[in-house]
Amino acid sequence: MTHKTPEAPPYPKSHILAASGVAALLSLALLVFPSREVEAQKTFIELDLGNEAELVLQEKDDLRQKQLPQELSSPFARIEQPSDSVANAAPAQSTEPASLDTIEAPTPTPQPNHHSITVSSGDTLSTVFSKVGLNANDLHQALNSSKQAKQFGRLQVGQVLDFELDKEGKLKQLQTRLSDLETIRLVRDDKGFDFQSEQIKPEVVTRYSHGVINSSLFLSAKRAGLSHNLTMELANIFGYDIDFAMDIREGDEFEAIYEEKVVNGKSVGTGNILSARFTNRGKTYTAVRYTSKQGTTSYYNANGESMRKAFIRTPVDFARISSRFSTGRKHPILNKIRAHKGVDYAAPRGTPIKAAGDGRVTLAGRNGGYGNTVIIQHGQRYRTLYAHMQGFAKGIRNGVNVKQGQIIGYIGTTGLSTGPHLHYEFQVNGVHVDPLSQKLPMADPIAASEKKRFMQLSKPLMARMDQEKATLLAANRQQ
Repeated sequence: MTHKTPEAPPYPKSHILAASGVAALLSLALLVFPSREVEAQKTFIELDLGNEAELVLQEKDDLRQKQLPQELSSPFARIEQPSDSVANAAPAQSTEPASLDTIEAPTPTPQPNHHSITVSSGDTLSTVFSKVGLNANDLHQALNSSKQAKQFGRLQVGQVLDFELDKEGKLKQLQTRLSDLETIRLVRDDKGFDFQSEQIKPEVVTRYSHGVINSSLFLSAKRAGLSHNLTMELANIFGYDIDFAMDIREGDEFEAIYEEKVVNGKSVGTGNILSARFTNRGKTYTAVRYTSKQGTTSYYNANGESMRKAFIRTPVDFARISSRFSTGRKHPILNKIRAHKGVDYAAPRGTPIKAAGDGRVTLAGRNGGYGNTVIIQHGQRYRTLYAHMQGFAKGIRNGVNVKQGQIIGYIGTTGLSTGPHLHYEFQVNGVHVDPLSQKLPMADPIAASEKKRFMQLSKPLMARMDQEKATLLAANRQQ
């Protein structure tokens, strides 16, 4: 007699589907969320920071603990808890595994309405908007809400844009910091967007700097704590008396008292040079910044004589003299003796060229072997010529007036030229003279009515530089 083995009672189909679902979710969880040991190994491998790695791991665990409930809406958010949370939890009442019916899924946390996006290389405002879920229409509406709003379109790598969205996901506010001193924002109102600019007024303090040149002015100034802009200002102040292309020598010395802008104890920029001294080839020049009662600001020496001359010595900053004024030079292209009625300044193509003095442009165009040329008439007696230009600055044309130091063009190699340089000529009453040896006419000194007021400013500044330098030298001797 054959006996059949009794079949297991059939389970409801819903139970079978539930069990299958749990198994699938468990497998997914094991793949998506690696163990703490694996996470630790990955962190050590990627960072390799020695003792600092433990801090990184702790921060990562803390971050993970905060993010899990937000990222997961399944029961596994409750099953996988960090060990430190488990250790601090109350003792369990039962060791029996919880059933699906007793595990309650947490209520999903809504996505935050605040987003901070750091601009990366290649980003545009359009790509940044898309990262927070905003489209081209949102961008157009915000950017064209006002003329000032277009500042948001000029992005820089590393810049942070803070977005706040409303409940419908529309842009409510956009904010970014342009500098340590200025923050701009767009705030939605009933009419669209309101542009706001918040500017912090820094504390202005004065600093002293001292340096000795042993290679170049820029390197020595940097070691002395001067920024690029302050170094350029220092060179411009003394540029009427010192040719920084050829006069600088090892051992030359400079000092400056300048303004520094400070916010919450942090330097956020520099202001003007208030006073300075420059010793070149054993001769010392002084400079004091002074604003007259009429509001005109200029630099004068310590006795009130103007630092400004009718002409600057060098129309190109920090260029190299490649050929001097000569009546018997052999032309490098024509290969014959031909007077060189000017000075050549060699510098990279595109280097700015400045007007040597105030005047009127009588020529801005092609001029035979000179190539692209600018000629400036300065009053009745003086005329300067600038040749071989790559091109002219914006607005430079026949008949326009220019100011001393204004950029008129850029170094090139047009005309009869073997390489990029400026050919510079100086004429007095129609006669070519050597611009390096020509004595430059002086500008007006401090007005007699303001001389006393000027000296009340000048004397303390000169005395402070004397004191600061003496203190510095004494400290150096003790080291």
